[in-house]
Amino acid sequence: MSKVNAGSLEPACYEDLYRVHYPRVVRLCGLLLADSHEAEDVAQEVFVKLLQAAKTETRTMAWEPWLTRVTVNACRDRRRSGWWKWWRAPRHTSDADASSNLEHPSAGPTPEEEALSREVGRRIWQIFRELPARQQEVFALRYLEGWSTDAVAEALGLSVGSVKQHLFRAVHRLRAEIGEEA
Repeated sequence: MSKVNAGSLEPACYEDLYRVHYPRVVRLCGLLLADSHEAEDVAQEVFVKLLQAAKTETRTMAWEPWLTRVTVNACRDRRRSGWWKWWRAPRHTSDADASSNLEHPSAGPTPEEEALSREVGRRIWQIFRELPARQQEVFALRYLEGWSTDAVAEALGLSVGSVKQHLFRAVHRLRAEIGEEA
């Protein structure tokens, strides 16, 4: 993680941060919001906040954890907003639309295996979206982004024990739900 004095963040440095971190921020937003369009909107908001912080902040910053914290908070804010709850109501969502950017293509050689794999993947993402927001955040950073438990704790402002507890509960719920269907 590179630390840069925020007050002296040059346009070229901002562009480098944008180029390097934008795909990760969009991916994280997609995981937490389950909507590719919303993910892009929130990611843009995050980088606007980065630009504002770069102009006003005077202390040295580690940008990767800062971007992660701001991204998670922006996703929380979006989920809390009244129009988001209305828009995400069952009459407006489609499992195919919501998870289309999250599916991973199957390596199964037959169409039947491919269809089964897609259905299992869709079910896993459905269960993931039913987890409490904090468990989604911790699970996404730890297992999908590949961060260490310590890095997740630092980025989210939690203790390592709390991160482990959220991970345990998320994994337990995913396994229990998938196990019931198998």
